[in-house]
Amino acid sequence: MPSPFPGMNPYIEQPAAWQDFHTRFMTLAAEVIGNQVAPRYFVKIEENVFIHEFASDDRRPFGRPDARVVPVHSHAPATGQATVVAGPATVLLPDAVDEVSQHHLEIRDRQSREVVTVIELLSPSNKDPGENRGAYWKKTRFLLSRTNAAFVEIDLLRGGPRLPWGDMPKCDYYALVNRPAERPRMAFWPIGIRDVLPCIPIPLRPGEVEPTLDLQSLLHRIYDTGHYGLFIYESNPEPPVPGADAVWAAQTLNPPAQS
Repeated sequence: MPSPFPGMNPYIEQPAAWQDFHTRFMTLAAEVIGNQVAPRYFVKIEENVFIHEFASDDRRPFGRPDARVVPVHSHAPATGQATVVAGPATVLLPDAVDEVSQHHLEIRDRQSREVVTVIELLSPSNKDPGENRGAYWKKTRFLLSRTNAAFVEIDLLRGGPRLPWGDMPKCDYYALVNRPAERPRMAFWPIGIRDVLPCIPIPLRPGEVEPTLDLQSLLHRIYDTGHYGLFIYESNPEPPVPGADAVWAAQTLNPPAQS
């Protein structure tokens, strides 16, 4: 059955569900778009992996001497006695690393393999301050300034500071679509927590019929196939839903009984 919320389900934003949702979203979106753009184009799910090394102070010893091993003394062992082996030296693990993978979609020309459109669904690491946010923003700026690829960015997370797009209206979520010929202007869909998610165009090359991506339909299908209703409502939404929207969300999830 579909999600009980008319738009984005705020319970899906919790860490226990988001990564699964992101993976399912990209997979389903690739299928939906791919069916519309074939055979001239195909859609690939690409992955960026960010590796962060922890500081050397955070490393821990690997291996330690066995307390039952007797160290070697300076004098030679007595005749007929087994040689006593010294305790092993202590070594350190290589620097510990934190691996973060992020998936995006690329629509490619079947003949030339040229990237025609890039589609991103933001994750917390794209938004939270840190190296991943900086790397994502640099990649996006490069794509928009140095390539002729179209660009689509979808943010279905209330948490984290927004990316620094100019003149962005206040909203809970958004979808952004950019066609190279329209730069620096971008089509922008501001979405409130109570709003139905839009059906957005996916740009190709100028003059070509554009496929569409119905975000609400995708969410309902993922909610159903992922069986999210079995586990996402065991805790409160993360981040919390504020004010009157919290009352609305609670009533949407558990409608009052009809008298």
